[in-house]
Amino acid sequence: MTNPVADKLVPTGVELGIYEKALAWPGTWDEFFASAADAGFSFVDLSVDESPQRVARLDWTARERAEVRGAAERHNIALGGLCLSVHRRIAPGSADPALHRQAIDVLIRGIDLCWHLGIPILQLAGYFAYYEQPDEHARSRYVQVLRAGARHAARRGVMLGIENVDGSDVTSISRAMEVVREIKSAWLRLYPDIGNLTERSMDVVSELAAGQGHMLAIHVKDTRPGEPRRVPMGEGSVPWQDAFDELARQRWSGRIMIEMWNDDDPASAVIAADGRRFITEQLARAGIKVISAGTRAPTDVELGGPRG
Repeated sequence: MTNPVADKLVPTGVELGIYEKALAWPGTWDEFFASAADAGFSFVDLSVDESPQRVARLDWTARERAEVRGAAERHNIALGGLCLSVHRRIAPGSADPALHRQAIDVLIRGIDLCWHLGIPILQLAGYFAYYEQPDEHARSRYVQVLRAGARHAARRGVMLGIENVDGSDVTSISRAMEVVREIKSAWLRLYPDIGNLTERSMDVVSELAAGQGHMLAIHVKDTRPGEPRRVPMGEGSVPWQDAFDELARQRWSGRIMIEMWNDDDPASAVIAADGRRFITEQLARAGIKVISAGTRAPTDVELGGPRG
């Protein structure tokens, strides 16, 4: 049952954000966040990937971290999440004991980086050991790393969200939920990727239903079976109407991050803005409202008089 007063105070709806790699790097954080704001986004998800430049972010000084926080605040852009995709190379499920220990260290440092930057969610990819041959114990080692991370995340107040991925490991929301139930931590939940479900030819509706009540935020991108990346928005196979109808059924409210890779394109901000408009239209067809980060809470008068 809905509550009209509560819905006025905190309306059901979503904020739209963008992945860092969807925007070309203009030279400074101020210019970068200005670009995200100009394209109409409420938040940005940052990346710590396999490149030396982004791995170095785990060792940012206090001054460097303050610079990023300050630039985001000046442009009213939230830091929505941090994608720890360096775990593809430093694999949690690796059979190499040294690499396995390093994966735990990277996770701890990623949680600390989120803590210092005020980022609420650290995204963990569902790859066990991306560059290694399949190993029957890879999943158990992966779970060991996430369990250790969940303990540290609880102390830092940072949520961990598992992303379902391409490949053959945690390819579905259902499989991610198996890990969540096994670890049994309030600090470990899901950061689902709808596009990856389609790329793996999964049933999007049943998978989103399997994650109900556990989805911290959601990725959206367009894909085709066997093509998990760089499919132009609107030209893939994602059943947007079915997916967003299911979110509407759940009355899901939260952050949706548009994942694109336009960082090598001079027109990246235009492409990202076009993607935002496309997703906004698809959400509207499901009756899901896009709420900007600056949406004002209603006054006492609008709610029917003062409270207290």
